[in-house]
Amino acid sequence: MRWILLLLLLLNAFYYVWHQQQAPLRAKEVAPAAAYQTARKDIQLLSEADASGARVHAPSTAAPVEAAVCLFLGSFEQEERARVVEQRLLSLDIEADVRSVDAAAGVEYWVYLPPLASRQASLRQLRELQARRIDSYIITQGELANGISLGIFPRSDSAASVMQRLRNAGYEPQVRELSRAHRSFWVRVSPESRRLADEFLLGQLAGDFAGLQHQLMPCEGVALPQ
Repeated sequence: MRWILLLLLLLNAFYYVWHQQQAPLRAKEVAPAAAYQTARKDIQLLSEADASGARVHAPSTAAPVEAAVCLFLGSFEQEERARVVEQRLLSLDIEADVRSVDAAAGVEYWVYLPPLASRQASLRQLRELQARRIDSYIITQGELANGISLGIFPRSDSAASVMQRLRNAGYEPQVRELSRAHRSFWVRVSPESRRLADEFLLGQLAGDFAGLQHQLMPCEGVALPQ
């Protein structure tokens, strides 16, 4: 019995020592595995962040849109003449349309009498002027409504002569300068059809329409020739 008890004690001591030696070994194996997994996660997050940053900060490579350029043929004093050229181009499958252009063409002089206190007073003044055989009519719209227009003149000396006549009759006329516009018509050829309007065709049109000019301009505007 004594030997059996001694053997049991030795076995217990051996098991205790063996257990103390094995426990730290398992702890050392777990720690590197956990660190590896954490580092792996960190690498994935940095990669994703770099890809996201690249998407946000990538410079735009889109090319700027250039303004469309059209061919313009003109100019025509009468719209009907421009329509003839337009129809001729359309018959050749050349896309074209007519555009009107208003350009400053000098100054005109408007002589008038300012509005009075009421429309009735202005009408009485109008009858007085007409009795003196002075051409006049009442203004019905705008800031000078109920005033009296005495004519629009192309020259300043003509306007000054009328004003002097009115002053001699006891009135106080005023004058305004008005910009005079000149309207012309141009035939616009679309960018897609420009190649079809070659030199041969332009030469034919110039022979059929005296003074015809052609210019390349932005499609949304027409610059008049100098």
